[in-house]
Amino acid sequence: MFLAGLLLLVGFGAADAQTLRVGLRDDPDILDPTLSRTYVGTVVMTAICDKLFDFDEKLNIVPVLATGYEWQDEKTLIIRLRQGITFHDGTPLDAEAVKYTLERHLNLSGSYRRSEIGAMERAEVMDPLTVRVLMRRPFAPFIAVLTDRAGMLVSPRAAEAAGRDFGRHPVCAGPFRFVERVAQDRVVVERFPSYWDAGRIHYGRVQYSIMPNSTARLANLQSGTLDVAEVAPLDAEAVAKDRRLSLVSVPSLGYGALTVNLGDFPQARGPMGRDARVRQAFSLSLDRKALSEVVFAGLYEPAAQPTSPASPLHVPSIVPPQRDVARARTLLREAGVTTPLRVALTVYNTPQGVQTGEVIQAMAAEAGFEVEVKALEFGAALSAVNNGDYVVTLGGWSGLLDTDSNSWSFLHTGAALNMARYSNAEVDSALDRAREEAGMAARRMAYEGAWRKVSEDLPLIYLWQPRNVAGVSRRVSGFRLLADGLYRLQDVRPAP
Repeated sequence: MFLAGLLLLVGFGAADAQTLRVGLRDDPDILDPTLSRTYVGTVVMTAICDKLFDFDEKLNIVPVLATGYEWQDEKTLIIRLRQGITFHDGTPLDAEAVKYTLERHLNLSGSYRRSEIGAMERAEVMDPLTVRVLMRRPFAPFIAVLTDRAGMLVSPRAAEAAGRDFGRHPVCAGPFRFVERVAQDRVVVERFPSYWDAGRIHYGRVQYSIMPNSTARLANLQSGTLDVAEVAPLDAEAVAKDRRLSLVSVPSLGYGALTVNLGDFPQARGPMGRDARVRQAFSLSLDRKALSEVVFAGLYEPAAQPTSPASPLHVPSIVPPQRDVARARTLLREAGVTTPLRVALTVYNTPQGVQTGEVIQAMAAEAGFEVEVKALEFGAALSAVNNGDYVVTLGGWSGLLDTDSNSWSFLHTGAALNMARYSNAEVDSALDRAREEAGMAARRMAYEGAWRKVSEDLPLIYLWQPRNVAGVSRRVSGFRLLADGLYRLQDVRPAP
């Protein structure tokens, strides 16, 4: 199977020397900025859909489709747009399109952006290049939210025509337009000739090849069949030593965590889902530093919160617990649990996912847990978690610019990505307060209160803060990574 995939890639790459070949660790979910929820989906959409704003290496917000913004008051935002931009279908990107997209994010059934921009009441067209956004309440992260999928603009004509099928053939205003998708195999995009910043685009096509196996991705990089690919931390040294490749690595805004099912589901009715002492015991059974050394070559930092140390909203006083097997056993006794306590742990069926599960399995066993590692393919794992058909699942978040996007949707009662089905009024209040406070110190204080309570309840057991690691062929120049790990293709070109 591996050799067949390798030969297939060789055949495609030889056909077009101006094709940038990118290896992805998973098959993207729907390619619709409103409905997407995965990192790999956002990687592909970054080529197709430009955003109103982005951020730079220092996490400063910079304009993209917008030229700038201003707050008239704490609930009124003015966004000004670039002139002369068109979507891939030739329709104008104007204030009407911004209004349409933002309200689609807010109102479309199943939108994962609703919780990100839910403070917005409506958008109004002031003139063809100016939009007024009216907020229901003050919302400090709003511009930061627009540096990710909430800021990706879609063609109103195409979105209306396609309805919920828009993600099958997305039409946006990015440097590349959608060509084809073959599930579990590839996504292909081609250069959009009328792109507003066309001078910075130097490849005619990009092929995203789906390669969940990290060993296969490394082999394809080394053989020259891939130009760019995410690299597993244990493979970073091999890339760094290969003179044909460059290793690109930056701290991430994301995190890795265990999510515990607390909902009204059969799988949540055991001790893990019903007693915080059991979750505390599980957390204390884990040596986060050793886990990083074994699975991630020590590149990942132990974590206890969803905010990266790279962010100004990081709370230094919230630190990961040290492993304490004796205390873990005591907590299980206090909870009245008969050991060994069986816990099903769902992981992605990748070498890294399975290995992480097995290390957790071995560590937790010493405290009295019998962990059953259940390896599922990416789509099946997402479906199981969405349906509440799991006890504990290993996952993570690639991380967005503002902590609100890394926490509110995952921890607030009823939020779209709250797969733990966690509900705590104290945490809800702190997360809401952090949204409304304008000052960085006040927001950080609100988050500190939230993290202390979450550390007691443990709907999510935070494990690590990762690094974004990519291997890049020396045939390619200009490739860079920012803290969100997305592949921005502006200025990426064949090496001279």
